[in-house]
Amino acid sequence: MPRRHTPAFTVIELLVVVSVIVILMALLLPAASTARDNALVNVSKNNLRQLGIAHKTYAADWAGRHITYTRDSLGRFGGDVRDYNAAIYGDVSGDVTGFEFHPPIVAGLGYNQFGQYVTWAYWSTGNSRVMFQPMNFPGPPHANTIANGWGWFRFGIMATAFNSYVNHRAQDPIFYAPKDRQVYDRVQQCLSVPGEFVAIPRSCNPSWASYCMSPAALFDPQVFADNGQGVFWTAPWELPSGYRVPSFDRAKYPTLKTHMLEHHWLQNAKMPCNQSFFGCEPFFFNHSFQSTPVTLFYDGSVRLMGVTEAMSADRRQRHQTDHGLWSRDTPFGGDGYFIADSFDFAETSYHILTIDGIRGRDTIGAQ
Repeated sequence: MPRRHTPAFTVIELLVVVSVIVILMALLLPAASTARDNALVNVSKNNLRQLGIAHKTYAADWAGRHITYTRDSLGRFGGDVRDYNAAIYGDVSGDVTGFEFHPPIVAGLGYNQFGQYVTWAYWSTGNSRVMFQPMNFPGPPHANTIANGWGWFRFGIMATAFNSYVNHRAQDPIFYAPKDRQVYDRVQQCLSVPGEFVAIPRSCNPSWASYCMSPAALFDPQVFADNGQGVFWTAPWELPSGYRVPSFDRAKYPTLKTHMLEHHWLQNAKMPCNQSFFGCEPFFFNHSFQSTPVTLFYDGSVRLMGVTEAMSADRRQRHQTDHGLWSRDTPFGGDGYFIADSFDFAETSYHILTIDGIRGRDTIGAQ
C-alpha cells in the first residue's frame, strides 16, 4: 500500500514566510510607535487647552489679569519682599516676623511626616524670597545662584490660587506631560493620593509642573520694551509698576505670542539628562533645534512650535530691524536662558525673554 505524504513547507518557503513577517514588523512597529507618541502628545495638548480655559476663567474673575503671586507695588521697594514689608509694616527685618505680610504661595493643605494637617507654602523668608519674582534674574540685587532662572512662572499654575480653577490639587495629572518621564515618574505616586498637597507617603516626590508660563508676559511690558536707547530691558525693580502683571487683552499678537509650553525637551529628545545640570535634569525646550514643545498661544490655540521656527522668525526679524524677537539685554546676557547648556546649536530664548513681553511675539507666522 503506498505511503501518504504529509504536505510540508520547504526551507525556501519557510525563509520566504519569515522574511515577509520581518518586513511587516519593520513596517508596523514604527507606525505603532508613532501612534503611541501621537497619543502622548495629544494628552499634553489637551492639558494645555484645559489650562488655557482655566487661565481665562481666572482672568474673568480678576479684571482680566493673569494669576500673580507678587505685590503690584513691589518695584517701588527694589523688588525685595523684606524691604516691602519693612516699608509697609515697619521694622520686620527678621524673616520669622516678616514672612506673614507678603502673601505666601500656597500649595495646599496636607499631612506632614508627623501626621499634622498643615498648610504647605513658600513663605517670604530666606532664599524663598526670590520665588516671589515671576522669574529670578542673575546678578544683583537679587543674586541667588541656586535659583537663577527660577520663579513662579515654573510652578504658579500648581498653587492654590490657580489650581482651584482646575482640580484643586497641587499634584494633578493635568500639570504633567506624559512624555516628561523624569518629572512624571517622580510624581506618579502622588497622583493617586487624595489631598490638596501630597508630601507623604515617602514614595511620593512632589515635582514642578511640566508646563511653564511665559515669564516675559508676567512683567509689565515696559520691562522688555525699548528703553529709548535701543536696549530692550529695564529691571522691574527699577520701575514702580515693573511687577504689575498685565491683563490678557494687552496681548497685541495673540496668535503669535506663546502663553504656556512644555519646559523640557520632550519631542525628538536624544538624551534624558543634561550633564551641565545637577542630577538628571532634562534639557530645556530651547536646548535643541529638534525640540518642538506643545505650545499654548494667547488666542487659546495649541500646537507644536519648533525651536527652528522660533530661530527662523528671530533671524528674519533681525534682518528687518535692529533687534530680534527676544531680548539679549537682560542680566542673562547674549546667552539668554541657559543657551550655553544646549544640546546642539540651538540659540533662542523665545517665550522666556520675549521683547515687549505680552505685547511682543515669539514667531512671525508663515515662513
